[in-house]
Amino acid sequence: MNRNQSNDRYNALSIAAHWLTLALLVAVYALIELRGIYPKGTSEYDAMKMWHFILGLTVLGVVAARLVLRLMFREPPITPPPPAMQMLLAKAMYLALYAFLIVMPVLGWLTLSAEGQVIPFFGLELPALMGPDKGWAGSLEDLHETIGTIGYYLIGLHAAAALYHHYLRRDNTLRRMLPWRQSPKS
Repeated sequence: MNRNQSNDRYNALSIAAHWLTLALLVAVYALIELRGIYPKGTSEYDAMKMWHFILGLTVLGVVAARLVLRLMFREPPITPPPPAMQMLLAKAMYLALYAFLIVMPVLGWLTLSAEGQVIPFFGLELPALMGPDKGWAGSLEDLHETIGTIGYYLIGLHAAAALYHHYLRRDNTLRRMLPWRQSPKS
């Protein structure tokens, strides 16, 4: 198996998983933020919440695949190499993003479990992670919402860093993850 298709780009599966994660996050946030356009208790409102749950849990599966891909394929180097402090900050950001991408779906799953609700997943019903407990349900939901707000900042910082590297440092940080080939001088 060729573990590194190119020295200057991530492998195609990692690139696809990265952009799929973004698409899922956009959908998850849009569904929960826009559900209020329908009155609470309507089928449309409930459908938007259900798809928020389903796609949120899908993020967990995609992130698991991304972690396996990180173990299978080497990360292409950044050229020219950034200062050591930027590399340290980048590693901290990756850890924060992966923690966010794992913790949020698990908190959502725990919240539904504590509320005694069904955990929907593409026509399946996933098992509850805990028994019904209304006290925990409220606390878990509050934590899920708070971390969700923090997620906006994490995602925004990640995107801003990629643009900083591309337009100001003019290194290959962003080009390594773009889904299309781009000439090195871009």
